[in-house]
Amino acid sequence: MLINDDLDVPIKLDTFNQEGAVVAKSLARHTLCHWVLLDLAPEGPPIALGEFSEGVAVGGKPGPEAARGTRQGINEYTGWFASRDDAAMRGKYFGYDGPCPPWNDEVPHRYVFTLFALNVARLDLGGSREFGKEDVLAAMNRAPCRVLDQASITGLFALNPRLRRS
Repeated sequence: MLINDDLDVPIKLDTFNQEGAVVAKSLARHTLCHWVLLDLAPEGPPIALGEFSEGVAVGGKPGPEAARGTRQGINEYTGWFASRDDAAMRGKYFGYDGPCPPWNDEVPHRYVFTLFALNVARLDLGGSREFGKEDVLAAMNRAPCRVLDQASITGLFALNPRLRRS
């Protein structure tokens, strides 16, 4: 199982991608889940570039069924776009939609990918077709499931040209 979180999403959105404004370092931040991938076989090949996503799809991507017999949860773009004034973007966002920090943010965003090795080949979600990160974490803590091991890697990403390295 794989979970991807952005740890640096500003809570206050009034300056988000606004010309002439800055998303200040001092703003309170929260975590936004970008991806939940289940049932990835440990003996399979590495995930190829673009294998599970080729960018944000207007209105969301279908799911939960995905490549390699995996399942993908609803990421938090679902709630994000539901709260915006763009009706065309509203929908259910299954799978991975990639990083998209505000281009005027003073903070490079930390994207954490955590891979969990479970003792079960398929995580039991009680037949639910729509699930998110919290549903998956709860299911991981119910018998007979056990976490055998986990590993994380963090990448930094920014769209703000002032934060980009040359």
